[in-house]
Amino acid sequence: MVAKKRVRDYKRELLLANRRGDKKYRARVNKARRKAEKEGRAKKGDGKDILHSKKRGKGTATVGSRHANRSAGGKSGSRKQKGIKKK
Repeated sequence: MVAKKRVRDYKRELLLANRRGDKKYRARVNKARRKAEKEGRAKKGDGKDILHSKKRGKGTATVGSRHANRSAGGKSGSRKQKGIKKK
């Protein structure tokens, strides 16, 4: 049995992205990255990311590895959140 291929609704995706504030979020991340590069905490192509933080817009951005940033608490119920050890 072959699954039916879905057609993407790009207009709906755009509306959802606008509602979530994705463009402003990306702009804040890029601004924090430029600031970190200017201060010498990061360099182009160094494999570092601006760490996810709810207070990123408040000047609390930190630089860390891509692996640590993208694996720590991304989904709700994630086992790799700070202070929670996997059983």
